[in-house]
Amino acid sequence: MNLSTKYLGLALAHPLMAGASPLSHDLDSVRRLEDAGSSAIVLHSLFEEQIALEQLAAQRHLHGPSNSYVEAASYFPNTSVFALGVEAYLEHLHRVRAAVKVPVIASLNGTTAGGWLHYARQIQQAGASALELNLYNLSTDAEWSADKLEAEQLAMVRTLTDELHIPIAVKLSPLYTALPHFLVALADAGAAGAILFNRFYQPDIDIENLALTRELHLSDRSELLLRLRFLAIASPQLGERLSLCCSGGVHTSHDAIKAMMAGAHAVQMVSALLMHGAAYLRGVIDSLREWLEAHEYESIDQLRGSMDLSRCPDPGAYERANYIQILQGWHGRR
Repeated sequence: MNLSTKYLGLALAHPLMAGASPLSHDLDSVRRLEDAGSSAIVLHSLFEEQIALEQLAAQRHLHGPSNSYVEAASYFPNTSVFALGVEAYLEHLHRVRAAVKVPVIASLNGTTAGGWLHYARQIQQAGASALELNLYNLSTDAEWSADKLEAEQLAMVRTLTDELHIPIAVKLSPLYTALPHFLVALADAGAAGAILFNRFYQPDIDIENLALTRELHLSDRSELLLRLRFLAIASPQLGERLSLCCSGGVHTSHDAIKAMMAGAHAVQMVSALLMHGAAYLRGVIDSLREWLEAHEYESIDQLRGSMDLSRCPDPGAYERANYIQILQGWHGRR
């Protein structure tokens, strides 16, 4: 049974890997992930706000204390919310790269093409096999059109791919009007892959204390369905131009199989590993192999894309017809 796959041009033993999470914060956890069979290690994100804080601190050091920095500093979250500072992140990346044999994928979470591009070069120098660019930008300004926002994101990707020689994967939200078109544009801009999808952590409102509250909710398997739909739609239109990775809602081997049938080259797991521990991944990999053998598949390549929009027996299920049929079916049952 050949479980090997290629993702971002990297040769992986199989498609399953641990996605960006606190599991990559220390070397012991990283080694447990490798021992459990993770085909690559995706580090937690380095946030643009961390870099901006470090740049502000450097400027204060060079020019001395000034009240002009007090207001600027107040725009950033307390540094205690970040797991690692910028230099510590780079050092951690270097140590992880030396500690494991599988590819190590670093992660940047940014919204603007600012000074953090300098750190992308340092991430490359620290030994990252690839870079995951997390485009988390929730537009709240009515003056910003979708075209303007997407053009800025594509320019940022183009700048990165011009600067670096390691592959770039872009982690996206599902909130694009024409996602397949944008994915093609990402490939034209030089991106090697796309991760579908980023998970949003929505604030709630405390109506008694008039405050916003934040709480982490781990994913469940129902979240996979949105990923399957857009993987299946995008996969046949992209071919091999862009590696596709499924992230969100994958808890079992069956979930991973569905993602690959829809067209994913790789599959990331986070919530299931946070709940059950790194060793849980080994069971998922073994179960994947057993299922493929029982159903007489010879390779992952044979499985991938077998249920995408161009090959599944009912393409309408991925399109608008699905919406109509579901609604009419519910009315009929009533």
